[in-house]
Formats: sequence, structure tokens, C-alpha cells
Amino acid sequence: MRKTEFRSSESGFTLAELMIALTVTLVMASLASILMAGSFNIRARENQKTEALADTQRGLNLMTREISNAGYGLTDNGIVAADSGLSSIRVRANLNAAAGETTSSTTTDRDEDVKYLLYTDSDNSYIVRIDVNSAAQEMVLANRVDALKLRYYADKVTYTSSNCDITNVRDSYGNPVGEVAQKSGAKYIVLSICVTLPAISTPGSPGYQPPSQVQLVSDVALRNSDLFNF
Repeated sequence: MRKTEFRSSESGFTLAELMIALTVTLVMASLASILMAGSFNIRARENQKTEALADTQRGLNLMTREISNAGYGLTDNGIVAADSGLSSIRVRANLNAAAGETTSSTTTDRDEDVKYLLYTDSDNSYIVRIDVNSAAQEMVLANRVDALKLRYYADKVTYTSSNCDITNVRDSYGNPVGEVAQKSGAKYIVLSICVTLPAISTPGSPGYQPPSQVQLVSDVALRNSDLFNF
């Protein structure tokens, strides 16, 4: 009986082949880690931007609504000049003037005398709302704000927003116009808020995100004002 012999032709990788494969693997892993680091930095910046803008927008909406009520039920525009300026404003409104309550003839109820200001400590800036009639109760509206500017005008204006402020301010006829000399003459207020996002990582690093700035602007026509139509 004849026997059949089997011979194995299997052979392993050479040392050179293993080194090449290992080098390729390491290069691919390095590239993948760089891409992942960049993606994480971009995601971190977008999360910062979304949170900061949402926080600031909520504060701006409340300010716009309450400032627009200034002077309601009063004989003036409701702005307290002594506490109002470039980075703060205090407004009064007799919100319950028609409620028939004992305090309906005054502005002594809750939310009828409020002040907004930009408060800055050593590390952060905040927009703070103070309810003067509630034992000066304070509430932080936005804690990621770097600049707050308020401009006071006698009538509706158009403008260009830039650098955390407004420029090229013009009236309904297209003429340049300045702010009112006395806050008692203000009927139209422009609020500008800036949020600065810090850099992510360092220059030259994967996914480096430089500092950036976002500006939000709101126009407020006081409720008791009699603005000209455009």
C-alpha cells in the first residue's frame, strides 16, 4: 500500500514585514487620535457657544420685556436717571394701576421697580436683576456676559452693531442722531450684550479654537412712548 506524504509550505512573517506593519499601525493610530482631539475641541467650543447664547438670550428677553413696560401707569417714562447709564438701567412701572388694590396708585409692588446692571468680579461678569421693592432681591440673569451697553434715544433709530456696541445711528429720515441729554426724554432704548468665548487648546494644537465673540442686540420702545412711524 502506497503512502501519501503531505508537506507544509506555511511560513511566518519576516522581521522587516512585522516592523512595517507595526509602523503603519502606529501612524494610523496617531492620525486617528489627532482627528479625535480636534473633534472634541470643536465640540467643546460649540457646547460653550450654545450654552452661553441660550443663557444670554433668556436674560435679554426678560430685560426687553420689563424695560418696555417702563412708565406704564405713570406720567413719565419710568426711567430712574440716577441709576441708569451705559451699563445699568433702573425702570419703574405701575403694573397693577387698574387692579383696584391699595397699592395701585404707587410703584411699590413686586416687579414694579427693577434695576439691571453688569456686575464684574475678579474672574467673571454677570447681568444682575434687582427687585428694589422686594428688599433689593437679586437674581443673576446671565453669568457668561462680558459686556452690557444701553443707549437711550428720543425716537426709533436704525444702527449698525459691532464691537459690543452700536454705530452709524440714524433717525427715520436717515440723519445721524445722538442719545438724549436727559434720560427723562428717552423713548427708545438699544441694548447690546457681548459674550466672549475663550480659546480652546493652544495655537498649533489639533482642533485649536481661537477666542471668539458673539453680540446680541435688542430694541426697546417704551410702552408709554409716542414714536414717529417710519
